[in-house]
Amino acid sequence: MVVNLRQVFNITGERREFEYEIPETEFSHAKGYNFAVPVSIKGSFYNRAGIVYMIYSVKFTLNIICDRCLNEIQRDYSFDFKHIVVTSVNSENDDFIIAENDSVDVNEIALSDIILELPTKMLCCEDCKGICPVCGCNLNESECNC
Repeated sequence: MVVNLRQVFNITGERREFEYEIPETEFSHAKGYNFAVPVSIKGSFYNRAGIVYMIYSVKFTLNIICDRCLNEIQRDYSFDFKHIVVTSVNSENDDFIIAENDSVDVNEIALSDIILELPTKMLCCEDCKGICPVCGCNLNESECNC
C-alpha cells in the first residue's frame, strides 16, 4: 500500500491512520519464510513538531521447519515498529525512511522490518535436541541406539 504523505508533511499535528491486511502471497519472494495467514498491520503517520513519524504493529503466523529436528510448526508473531519519515537526506543514513515524491510503500517497509526482526535460527522449542547425525532419529521423540 503506497501512502501519500504530502498533507502530513505540511501540517503540524496532522495524522493519517491505516489498518489492513497484506496477503501472504505478496511475501512469497521472502525466501525461507512461509506466511500461513495474511499479515495484519495497523498504525499511523503523524507530524509532531515538524517531524513525521511512522508507528505500526504487525501480527502474523509463520509455517516454519525447525532448524534442528526438521519438524513443521506454526508460530505466531507480533511486533511493533517506529520510524522517522523524511523527504530527503544529505547522506547515506539508514535511520530514516525516505518518502520519494512524498509517498512511502508501507508493504515494503513492513516486509523489511519483519525479516530483520525474525530470529535467524527457527526452533520448535529452545531445548530442541535435533536429529541423530547417524540414523536421523528425532531425539525429541525417542532415543536412538547409535
